[in-house]
Amino acid sequence: MKKHLTSLICSIFLTATAAEYEIDPNHANARFKIDHFETSSNVGGFFGLTGKIEFDKEKETGSVQIKIPLTALNSGNAKFDEHLKSSDLFDAEKFPEMTFESEKFIFKDGKLAEVVGKLTIKGKTNPVTLKAKQFNCYESPMFKAEVCGGDFSAKIDRTAFAIDYLAEKISKNVAIKIQIEAVKK
Repeated sequence: MKKHLTSLICSIFLTATAAEYEIDPNHANARFKIDHFETSSNVGGFFGLTGKIEFDKEKETGSVQIKIPLTALNSGNAKFDEHLKSSDLFDAEKFPEMTFESEKFIFKDGKLAEVVGKLTIKGKTNPVTLKAKQFNCYESPMFKAEVCGGDFSAKIDRTAFAIDYLAEKISKNVAIKIQIEAVKK
């Protein structure tokens, strides 16, 4: 009886865990937009994001870890990319990636609404809340597995991450958008 009860408890615990998903670098990017001397906006993005997601829709819980490689920075202008990667801004040689790690998922009306976590850029870590514009899971005909993903956005103060180049002339506020799709393992 005791052995059967232990097996039952283990079985319940194992089936109650969140599903694991691996971020598909081909369907993941982080983009930014920043005011440029109050005349126009500079935009760019980081591609080839990697990481993992754990998600349990029934329990409305989850976690995400994202790695954003600075080598994959693209603004559409090679000279601007070089400057963005320089020690003036991202200092990509010293800090080759940014990371986001969630602390909790917030659901509203059964849908993922926000992901609260910490963003690390240039060795500086600050709280960031990503607002979910949409989030969905579906059976992918390409991967023959469940895929979950969505679009997320936030505004950050770049100076909190020691990116203070021309902060007196160029906005400190940066709009970020992250698009993620992850394949169930």
